[in-house]
Amino acid sequence: MGVFVFLPLVLPLTAWPIARLAEQHLHPRTATRLLTGVAAVMAACSTLCLALVMVVGTAQLPGNPLPDGWSDPEVRAAVPYDEVAGKAAIPALLAVLVVCGRTWWRHARVRRRAHRALAGLRNTEVAVLPDGAPYAYALPGGGRRDRVVVTTGLLECLEPAERRALFAHERAHLSARHHRFLLTVRLAAQANPFLRPLRTAVSYTTERWADEDAARTVGSRRAVARAIGKAALVSRGAPSATPAGLAGLAGLAAAGPVPRRVAALLGPAPAVRTWPSLFTAVGVAAWGAATGAVVSAMSSANSAVTMVLILHAATPL
Repeated sequence: MGVFVFLPLVLPLTAWPIARLAEQHLHPRTATRLLTGVAAVMAACSTLCLALVMVVGTAQLPGNPLPDGWSDPEVRAAVPYDEVAGKAAIPALLAVLVVCGRTWWRHARVRRRAHRALAGLRNTEVAVLPDGAPYAYALPGGGRRDRVVVTTGLLECLEPAERRALFAHERAHLSARHHRFLLTVRLAAQANPFLRPLRTAVSYTTERWADEDAARTVGSRRAVARAIGKAALVSRGAPSATPAGLAGLAGLAAAGPVPRRVAALLGPAPAVRTWPSLFTAVGVAAWGAATGAVVSAMSSANSAVTMVLILHAATPL
């Protein structure tokens, strides 16, 4: 395997340029799908390689449950610096599994609690909470259980056109299943910290995706921009909503995603392109990230096959 076993651990660095450029130059739908796919592939590959290196480290521990042949010098020689890397991979992989498992469990628990909290309300697509705190969010439940949750405090602050924009925005989150993209990149970033810029980028592009869908639904980009800006202003100090909601965003005048989203909506609609041209900066960055993902997949697959063959040869029949 050589140093190729370590490549998937650092190849996420090739996705950093596209993480920033995709927000600015790609359609939000294309950017979200591209960044999420790259993050998922690279996270899976880096986790697999950690597991392969961990096998070598575990085989060196006294009283290990693995076959004795797996600790032979021929097996350890497959991993550079096997004594240090192998033992370091054990706590690293355990940490990845614990953190990702805890995140998945918390995600499911929050959804269950949110649905239980709405159990006493009418089973409608929109749940209006009698709460003076202004916030709204999209609560996925699978099919007919999808609901848009909004408080009376926020509705009272919006004009009728802005309310339609708000509902269209949240419905766009539900119809496009944005929570799946957000959960995927969150797990990927926890599996490999080098993927955190992609998580941040997808958090923004999913909102922009919902903004554009809402603008197309209500037929007014300015109405959506006003709804976003006003919701951001009045929701200061409100309880944080889910990532798919409008509440909990930064203030309109502060540096962050809200001013950029409003500015994008006040400009022309982004061009819908499935893939950027290679003769542009974003095209070079996209191809670099895609190449990094492919090389990561090939390296991890090669390392896995090599390790299986070596362990099979080292295992006494």
